Amino acid sequence: MTDTPVVVMGLMGAGKSTVARLLAAALDRPMRDSDADLEARYGTTAAVIAADLGPDELHAREALVLRDALTDDRSPVIAAAASTVEDPETRKALAPAFVVFLDGPPEVLAERMKSSPHRPHFKPDLVRMLTEQRDLRLPGFQEVADLTLDPAAHTPKEITDAVLAHLDGARVSGGASEGR
Repeated sequence: MTDTPVVVMGLMGAGKSTVARLLAAALDRPMRDSDADLEARYGTTAAVIAADLGPDELHAREALVLRDALTDDRSPVIAAAASTVEDPETRKALAPAFVVFLDGPPEVLAERMKSSPHRPHFKPDLVRMLTEQRDLRLPGFQEVADLTLDPAAHTPKEITDAVLAHLDGARVSGGASEGR
C-alpha cells in the first residue's frame, strides 16, 4: 500500500482537498489536487473552463489531469474531481490506487459550495444539482471505492484517522479492504 496512490473522491463540497492535504502530511507524500492541476495545465479554473468550453470539455480535462496524477512515481495523495468517475478509462486507471469516497448529503455539500467561487455551479439550485450528480455518479464511485465515509458525520481529522487505520490494517493483513 505504501507505493500506491491514495485518491480522495466525492462531489463538490465533500472536503476532498482538506482530507487529501491531511493524508498527504500524515503519509509524508506529495498532494495533488485536480483543481490546482487543472489550473496549472490550462491556466484557468474549473468554473471558467465550464463557462467558456462547457461541462463536457471540463470533465474530459479533469479526467486527463487525474490519469496524469496517477502516473506520478511519488505515489501522491490526490484530491480528484467527481466527474472523473464517469469516464471508463479513468475508472480503470484507478484500479491500483486506494480510493476513498466521501459521500455526503447534497444539502450539506451545497451549503459548503456557496463559499467557493472556483467551483462551477451548473444549476442555480445547488441541492438539486448535487443530487442529480450523485445519482449519476454513485455507481462509478461505488465501483472504484475502497472505503466510503460521510463527511457530514465526521470531521476531516476523523476521516483521515479512519483512512490511516484502514491503510495500516491493509498493510498488516496483506491488502484486504472494504469496497471493491
